[in-house]
Amino acid sequence: MDHESPVGVSVLLRYQELALKGRNRPWFQRHLIRHLHRALAGLGVREIRVPMGRLEVVLGRDAAMAEVRERLQYVFGLANYSVAVRVAPEMEAIAAGILKDLPREAPAGFRVRVRRADKQFPARTPDIEREIGRRIVEARGWPVNLSDPALTIGVEIVPGEAYYSFGKEPGAGGLPTGTGGRVVAMLSGGIDSPVAAWRMMRRGCQATLVHFHSAPFLSRASQDKARELARVLARYQLRVTLHLVPIGEIQRQITLSVPGALRVILYRRLMLRIAERIALRSSAHGLVTGDVLGQVASQTLENMAVTGAAVTMPLFRPLIGMDKDEIVAEAERLGTYRISIVPDEDCCTLFTPRHPVTRARHGEIEDAERGLPTGEFVDTALRASVREHVTWPAVEGS
Repeated sequence: MDHESPVGVSVLLRYQELALKGRNRPWFQRHLIRHLHRALAGLGVREIRVPMGRLEVVLGRDAAMAEVRERLQYVFGLANYSVAVRVAPEMEAIAAGILKDLPREAPAGFRVRVRRADKQFPARTPDIEREIGRRIVEARGWPVNLSDPALTIGVEIVPGEAYYSFGKEPGAGGLPTGTGGRVVAMLSGGIDSPVAAWRMMRRGCQATLVHFHSAPFLSRASQDKARELARVLARYQLRVTLHLVPIGEIQRQITLSVPGALRVILYRRLMLRIAERIALRSSAHGLVTGDVLGQVASQTLENMAVTGAAVTMPLFRPLIGMDKDEIVAEAERLGTYRISIVPDEDCCTLFTPRHPVTRARHGEIEDAERGLPTGEFVDTALRASVREHVTWPAVEGS
């Protein structure tokens, strides 16, 4: 194959954590490839290949490149990716292609980095880097900077093909969607819970979202926020199920027979019980909350222990050791912060005592619950709940 052979444009996808999976790596790769097909549907992708430790998204001539790059940002399992040109695996073809496609503006410094997976390629890796670098210096006069280059020109050589690219774009990291099992994440209208759900999704979990509201006692603002937050999270998962569960009337009934200081703990235990029932119905294996140790009265060690004891399913608190600034920074990166800070009337503000207990004892909480029809409360809330499906535009109509 000579250097006049047709070239093609691809996106080279690199993973980091998947490379450590040993014999299980093909299973993780299959999940990632399946997700990529769905995420890139309708954008002119011809095929997805696996050329020796990479994934290659082969693009057609009419591929919507800007949209491809946009959607790839939300695919868990990718460390980074590069828009690359595929050429014949020959020095002349590689060098000629790079010289033709070099950016117009000179960088402060550049280097060439070669990955030679095809050990039959006649030139050694350092020799390829030096030769291509020499030709660039001769053609453009650009300065070389091996330690801190402003531009890194990547070359990858695999059996039968070679690729070159100009820089990398960061991926979402984590593990491919669907490899971590199913969870049910409790979604308030606040800052913390969307970040907690996202963190579990980033570890490969498929998350179902549950939002508790107090309509008709309070407005529908928190429900609207939950829908907006679900739309943001759906970019990573492509499809999200959102349960909207009314508990206002149940809260009112609890206030009639439970001392004020204990009510918040009882509300939260009830929410976990409802979420657990939803989890069992959806074949999920764990519950997720946005609890942060010591942030509010209900999130002391004692109160979280008593609250979590209401369910038998594993309860995950991925933000437990973070501080507020860290969570806010992550929410801003995700795009949930601007939604979360919109004022609303959350169910936690309804019938909330002025001085809630900070160190609840298991015995007193069980005594308070003994006079309540807890099972009936759960059944009533589930019957009144509404289930909605949020689909990211990437797969609409597919």
